Amino acid sequence: MNTESSIRAAGRTDVGQRRKDNQDQFLIAELRKSMQIHSTSLALDEECMLFGGRSGELLVVADGMGGHAAGRRASNLAVDHLISQLLNNIHWFLHLDEDHDEAFIESLKALLQQTHTKLLAEAKDATEHRGMGTTLTLAYLVWPRMYVVHAGDSRCYLIRDGKCEQLTTDHTLAKQLVDAGGMKPEDEAGSRWSNVLWNVLGGHGHNDLIAEVRRVELQKGDTVVLCSDGLTRYIDEATLLSIVQQYGDDVDEMADHLVALANGSGGIDNITVVVSRPNGNGTSGGEGDLPRSVPLVQLDDESDLQPDLKESMSLQELQSFANEDTLPDERSKSD
Repeated sequence: MNTESSIRAAGRTDVGQRRKDNQDQFLIAELRKSMQIHSTSLALDEECMLFGGRSGELLVVADGMGGHAAGRRASNLAVDHLISQLLNNIHWFLHLDEDHDEAFIESLKALLQQTHTKLLAEAKDATEHRGMGTTLTLAYLVWPRMYVVHAGDSRCYLIRDGKCEQLTTDHTLAKQLVDAGGMKPEDEAGSRWSNVLWNVLGGHGHNDLIAEVRRVELQKGDTVVLCSDGLTRYIDEATLLSIVQQYGDDVDEMADHLVALANGSGGIDNITVVVSRPNGNGTSGGEGDLPRSVPLVQLDDESDLQPDLKESMSLQELQSFANEDTLPDERSKSD
């Protein structure tokens, strides 16, 4: 946790108890408008740095798949590409008012699509990375708004006023079956289809990526949690709510406890969690504010995208899968 920043957030990633390597990635960052002064006639020190009056908080979790080296490469490449695009596109800071909200949401979808294309291109050129893919869940917080961009089965939760809400949809075949009425909701978690993903970045590229985007209005006291399925396979919403209430603003202890709980329950997958307690103090500067440095975020509900899911593959096509996140084309193991 950066003590020089107003961000109250912590992230942890752990290999778990069964895997030999960790294919998960996470990122916590504060984005600021800045200007490096080299020469000026104004009453400013040369070579000084000015920070604008608004900043954003960026939270990312990615869970790679496709084999040990390929999965790690996929999640790493996805996060690297996101950072590169964010640092080189000024419109991320220019389109943050209500008048440009729709355009900003479209740019978020485009960002995820660009990352998807980047992974497919590398996999095509490197045999050892064929079929590599990654989930990606990103939360971009500019007080009092939060934009959640998502593909896969990593999750983003909002904990507020004694309630825990999952803001993302699991892009798994089990969830499709539940939505279609072919499976009871209570059977979803234990289904063999719960680890089979139909929508990820990269993969075999048979289907177009669907970027799920949601906008939320934050409130003081909110907690935002992003995590991979290595955590959610062991921790339900009631347990998550209880731990958030137990630790309050101590996000470091909260993150440690969540990882320890998943490891203690079996830890059969990599475990990654990011916790944020956005406070909304000084996050958004007014037009008359002097240049300065600032922080972050909080939420409410306003859904932007709930795409019509593409036609599910038939159960005949889907034979059997390993007990980990996989894609419909990976059929190397049988039950």
